[in-house]
Amino acid sequence: MSKPLSPRTIELVKSTVPALSARGTDITTVMYEKLFRDAHIRALFNHSNQGENGSQVHALATAILAYARNIDNLDALVPVVERIAHKHIGYHILPEHYDYVVRALIGAIADVLGDAVNDEILQAWGEAYWFLANILIDREANIRNDLESRKGGWNGWRNFAISGKQRESDVITSFTLSPVDGMPVLAHRPGQYLTLRLKLGDGRTIKRNYSISCAPNNDQYRISVKLEANGLGGSRFLHEEAQLGDIIQLTPPAGDFFLPDEPERPVVLLSAGVGLTPMVSMVETIGAHYPDIEVHYVHGALNSSTHAMDKHVRTIARQHGKMSVMTFYSNPTPQDVCGKTHDQDGYISPDWLAENTPLGNADVFLCGPKPFLRGMVAALGSRGVRSERIHYEFFGPTDEDIAA
Repeated sequence: MSKPLSPRTIELVKSTVPALSARGTDITTVMYEKLFRDAHIRALFNHSNQGENGSQVHALATAILAYARNIDNLDALVPVVERIAHKHIGYHILPEHYDYVVRALIGAIADVLGDAVNDEILQAWGEAYWFLANILIDREANIRNDLESRKGGWNGWRNFAISGKQRESDVITSFTLSPVDGMPVLAHRPGQYLTLRLKLGDGRTIKRNYSISCAPNNDQYRISVKLEANGLGGSRFLHEEAQLGDIIQLTPPAGDFFLPDEPERPVVLLSAGVGLTPMVSMVETIGAHYPDIEVHYVHGALNSSTHAMDKHVRTIARQHGKMSVMTFYSNPTPQDVCGKTHDQDGYISPDWLAENTPLGNADVFLCGPKPFLRGMVAALGSRGVRSERIHYEFFGPTDEDIAA
């Protein structure tokens, strides 16, 4: 446990807020440049989020600014700390890696801000960094201990084989992943994701996060992956090159977005596009274990060519009896007929949700593109849905604040 930060350290860190607000992205860009000079540190990251316009550069700048602003009110950062800790579990970030980050960060602050900072300010930021780093290190140790103590749990990278591959739509394919050692796997919490380490045909090794799209079990996992035309290799490799029997490596399931172990209220599931993947895991789980829970699953898709797993979730809903499924198509094909292939034309609207789902007393789970999440989270809040009942997952850097 770190000793509390001194009032002077807090004062000095908060004094840098204006400079961080103005030049935060410059600082994180330089920080990553310094950090990635070390090849083994560079290999830890998902580089699809890096680069000059990479979302991670902007997200980290936002997170550093938030830390500086809230350094005397760290309770405000608890959700962010939890998300970062789970991401670090996924990428197998270890305590010894933190020292590389602090050197790169302090060096970047000094380089970018120049005469606007002095040695005392840099020392204060070093102390503030290690205070937060030790909180993360302790939390990550607790998560790892929990994972290893549960049936099928493990730490670090483990070999899995692709044991099934099923096309779900024109753009989404599901992959079943089974452990090569034949031992049990950790039953994930519905909504969590896996981190994959993939070796591409050109020799590159990349890491990607994919939500688990099946109910928890001790035998295997399923991920359902959208082919990203402009991606940097992960989805294209899985769709076009990966074959049955191929070996990939996984870290244990991670993520702070998941269905409660014992749901106490009605559940509203909202997704758009490939954001359906964690929702399918929740639908399967509720269908199998929670017959008395009222569930409303509302999904938005482009049209039937991109919509995946619809028949599967509707079959579960019919068998459950208290689960409804509604689908909106924003750009139906000529073959799509409202009332047959889907339920509504257009986009999911907050007004429709307020009229057709129990928003006032439900837990609401959301997953989808960031614009969808930003608009929907804000709309739910304006309609009186309490923040503690709004749970969301998005595909991107940990620190980006959808609710901002």
